[in-house]
Amino acid sequence: MRLRRRVRTTIPDQSGRRFPDLIERDFSIGEPNRRYVGDITYLPIADGSNLYLATCIDLGSRKLAGWQVADHMRVGLVEDALRAAARDRGTLAGAIFHSDHGSVYASKAYAALCEQLNIVQSMGAVGTSADNSLAESFNATLKRELLEGQAAFPDQATAYRAVFRWANRYNTRRRHSAIGQITPNNYETAYAETTSATLAEAA
Repeated sequence: MRLRRRVRTTIPDQSGRRFPDLIERDFSIGEPNRRYVGDITYLPIADGSNLYLATCIDLGSRKLAGWQVADHMRVGLVEDALRAAARDRGTLAGAIFHSDHGSVYASKAYAALCEQLNIVQSMGAVGTSADNSLAESFNATLKRELLEGQAAFPDQATAYRAVFRWANRYNTRRRHSAIGQITPNNYETAYAETTSATLAEAA
């Protein structure tokens, strides 16, 4: 069997903008819509091509708030994932978005979109995967479960459909130990109810 060469999805840009690490490996749960992490991973196709998945994951609830699949790794890919999260949330104003130092995340265009959405950018150290380990772990889990031991998806359409189905189930059916063995959507509902009850008691 011919092994596929590993695809590099993080390409540092020495001329790109730098942002401080505001997460500092604190991936704890908490209030939703305050802190996000994102990354890019490749989806191998049997003909030798690749699709690329960009994600935007809520640290507070583990919800996959936004994602996008494309046949390229240009800045538009990560912009579309962030816009998808903004549509899902209604607003991302004041939230932190944490990523690696990949050229698309460090680009002027992505920084401009974050400023437009009132998002604070955060970046881990160059070459240190542990600074964005939750996003990388998410990608590894997705590919392991979708490929089921296969080297690649049979074609791009199959890959996209598989990701679409998996992503939709993730928020509604996937239980997480970090949030008490409930789904991200259920966690957010419970969090909102608890917060409302607390505010009512304090009134």
